[in-house]
Amino acid sequence: MAMEGDVELQEVCRLEGHTDRVWNLAWHPTAGQDGSPAVLASCSGDKTVRIWRQNLSSDSWECTAVLDETHTRTVRSCAWSPSGRLLATASFDATTAIWENAGDDFDCISTLEGHENEVKSVAWNASGSLLATCSRDKSVWIWEVQDDGKEYDCVSVLQGHSQDVKTVLWHPSLDILVSVSYDNSIKVWAEDGDLDDWCCIQTLEESSGGHTSTVWALSFSPKGDKMVTCSDDLTLKFWDTSSLQGSDDGHDPWRHICTLSGFHRRTIFSVDWSSGGLIASGAGDDAICIFAEDKYSAIDGPSYKMLLKKEKAHEMDVNVVRWSPKDQSLLASGGDDGLIKIWRCSYK
Repeated sequence: MAMEGDVELQEVCRLEGHTDRVWNLAWHPTAGQDGSPAVLASCSGDKTVRIWRQNLSSDSWECTAVLDETHTRTVRSCAWSPSGRLLATASFDATTAIWENAGDDFDCISTLEGHENEVKSVAWNASGSLLATCSRDKSVWIWEVQDDGKEYDCVSVLQGHSQDVKTVLWHPSLDILVSVSYDNSIKVWAEDGDLDDWCCIQTLEESSGGHTSTVWALSFSPKGDKMVTCSDDLTLKFWDTSSLQGSDDGHDPWRHICTLSGFHRRTIFSVDWSSGGLIASGAGDDAICIFAEDKYSAIDGPSYKMLLKKEKAHEMDVNVVRWSPKDQSLLASGGDDGLIKIWRCSYK
């Protein structure tokens, strides 16, 4: 996608069905290619997960499944395995459920317990062999997938954060995990072969150019050599590890390269980097912003500019923004208004 010109964000569909705020969204990683319809999972404060399928003939979306018999409290996070066969859902009931996708049917094949209270985020690594969860109990858990996804062994409990851990996300190609927290910090985790355990290899905080308030979410660039984080301090921060892709173990340090501020008026809850290089953010000011690298003003390194701000994208807080992995012009958002919106990002 070109980066020049005026950008338009047009609402193409709104998905109604949740009766409470929409917390998270996950595009199916393989659906939506070769003429097949796209599939989206959503989770909500109404304790349910919904599966939505695109109708290619009408450009509308249909809810094909409601997963409502497992979690007893808010479902905060959902994530497809890389193959799309499994869906993991994390809940305030302190459990993570694993669902097997068989056509339009979903069976809960495993329930992961261990966190003391609310599970805030769940993420698969690139190979689907590891699962990470994090919680209000300040811990991050690493689970090893066994028996074709039916069994999960906790191989490490990581205790580095001093407050509620908001989000975990794996690097797109390496077994490097990043967590962000209410303690204002970003932590990078990797397995130490000598200790046969996972450890924190870097902490990004205010002294290293980091955030001054709660860090809510992060996203990696398509190559994994950059990441962006968003915060209650109303900023987006960009980080670079230029030698990460060329190293043997991926332990090269991240460094702060750019801060964007003044674009959102309230807490930035979500950020997502598209395969085409656009960055979307959603915030408590009900708005969605779209950013791109500013290749004409990068003097001391990469810099980024806002291309568009969509005011009143939702009637209430925008909790999540997610680019489609198969159609880089499609963006999904979810908000406190209980709605999911599908947007098309294009140039005028």
